Amino acid sequence: MQVLSRIRYSRCTASFKMVVCKALTFKTEAFKSQAFHIQACKPLATAAGFALLAGLGGCGVLSDRSADYVSAPEGKTIELPASADESRFRQVMPVRDINLANAGNLYSDGIPTPPDMTSEILDQNYAVEELDGRAWLLVNDVPGRLWPAVTAYMSDRRLGVAFDSPQLGLQQSELVNFSLRARELVQLEGEASASEPKVLLQVRVAPGVRRKSTEIQVRNIVVADQPEALLSWDTTLAPDAADLELQKRILADMGEFLKAGEENKSFSRAASGMTSKPLVKLISENEQARAIEMQLDYGRAWAEVSRALNESDMTIIDLNRSAGWFQVDYRSADERESGWFSWFSWFSWFSDNEAPRHTHTVNVTRGEQTVQVSAETAVNDSGEQTPSTLLNRLFDYLY
Repeated sequence: MQVLSRIRYSRCTASFKMVVCKALTFKTEAFKSQAFHIQACKPLATAAGFALLAGLGGCGVLSDRSADYVSAPEGKTIELPASADESRFRQVMPVRDINLANAGNLYSDGIPTPPDMTSEILDQNYAVEELDGRAWLLVNDVPGRLWPAVTAYMSDRRLGVAFDSPQLGLQQSELVNFSLRARELVQLEGEASASEPKVLLQVRVAPGVRRKSTEIQVRNIVVADQPEALLSWDTTLAPDAADLELQKRILADMGEFLKAGEENKSFSRAASGMTSKPLVKLISENEQARAIEMQLDYGRAWAEVSRALNESDMTIIDLNRSAGWFQVDYRSADERESGWFSWFSWFSWFSDNEAPRHTHTVNVTRGEQTVQVSAETAVNDSGEQTPSTLLNRLFDYLY
């Protein structure tokens, strides 16, 4: 009986296992089929979504707004409180101006190209420039970063800093007579004596004419004794030929020192309060550029305008510094085309290229404290370029 019971139990167990396995197999196959159905529906749902978006765009529900900025109205200028210092407020990200009169000619295929941000990088950094008997070191950096580096230079050359004013951008050395290295720098020969003139150096760090640049000037001063305060910087004082050469040599030496220490730059919070009001300002009226105001003397302003005209590819036809004008050729590339004969320009005898001609006059006018730059169209010119567009382009290269 025990043997028979065991046989029956084994048969029942085998039958039960077979039923369970078949049930599990059926469930598994059903789940796989359902999963396959879900996976197959996903591409169809995605395609349907894209088709819906395309239909909405075609019907005008979703419009293309990529060129709306061209005709957008100009916002109101932020008005600061009367007690606010305007020199401490500036554009974080300057936006290039667009002439609204020509905005209607801008379409999706004619959107102006963004400005080349590398144009703000000076071709020559740490360059000593000279104009009208004055010299300065031009550095492509803000004054706040250069102030600590100039202080380090004064210490390294054993000049010392007796007095300074970060707000004025001035550093004044101790008497250089009692330091061998400082004497060599200013070319004092022999050993210190009571009969030799007492000399000190002043360094002036100021914002440059061009955006994000700094101009550094130095001058050597003969004094009766060690001053007890910071001496004022006389902008009208012109050095003689010997002093000018000495200043240029010191500036070149300072430029090499600053360049070697580029990786160790720091920022001076005290020098951040240095006057940084732009020296070049565009004056507009009814959203049209009317003039460029320059907080410079006439000689420096003339030189900067001449440089900007050359860099902006405006051909200077004639100029008169005493009368204060430049005659330039300011035509677009289409206006410069000479017609269908230009197709045969590879034959020199068929070339019909026009010579540069006078289209605009740029006037540089002296003022009481500023210099104003304006533009006007030549009498016989009927081109597309207006004086306003010329001033906008000139301002881009001036500042």
